[in-house]
Amino acid sequence: MAAPTYRSSPTTSRPAAARPAAARPAAATLTCRAVTTRAERDAHFQVRRQVFVAEQGLFHGMNGMNGINGASGISGDRDGTDRDGHDDDPATIHVIGLADDQICGTVRLYPLGAGGRWKGDRLAVLASHRHLGLGAPLVRFAVSAAGRLGGREMEAFIQPANVAFFRWLGWRRTGDLVDYAGIPHQRMLIDLTGR
Repeated sequence: MAAPTYRSSPTTSRPAAARPAAARPAAATLTCRAVTTRAERDAHFQVRRQVFVAEQGLFHGMNGMNGINGASGISGDRDGTDRDGHDDDPATIHVIGLADDQICGTVRLYPLGAGGRWKGDRLAVLASHRHLGLGAPLVRFAVSAAGRLGGREMEAFIQPANVAFFRWLGWRRTGDLVDYAGIPHQRMLIDLTGR
């Protein structure tokens, strides 16, 4: 397996401990929380649009079609937005990641019907802030929140460059790679019980 590519990874950051001391920036205060205001929600969507649409070029021309083998419920539209029906569902939790009070990361999570299965997706960190290590706190926040709400297991579809990062966080692979908007993704799971 190839090593994770932190410089090109649009969602995660190289853990601070893995960087040489000289390359470490001054410590920023990293926090994650569920969106509570309209301004935070707008910023959440702005970060996602910057990473997924502007940077990665995803969701252009999808016109509401599902992304992963037509079964994921992830979609976009021809205007280049990554928003979908989950964004308007009251059960969806939109999360922001902040570095020194600046919103620079996102993730969202939502239940997949009854039975305690949750999905985490739209993990994004702005390129200018990836060196801070905000990806791990965002993933941990989503896992913890779903567990507190009675979740038993969470799934996510991960770009191959980020699989090692998710394994480091306790996730496991399941199944083969699937195509999502022309980019391979790996389905991964994590148990939420006991967290």
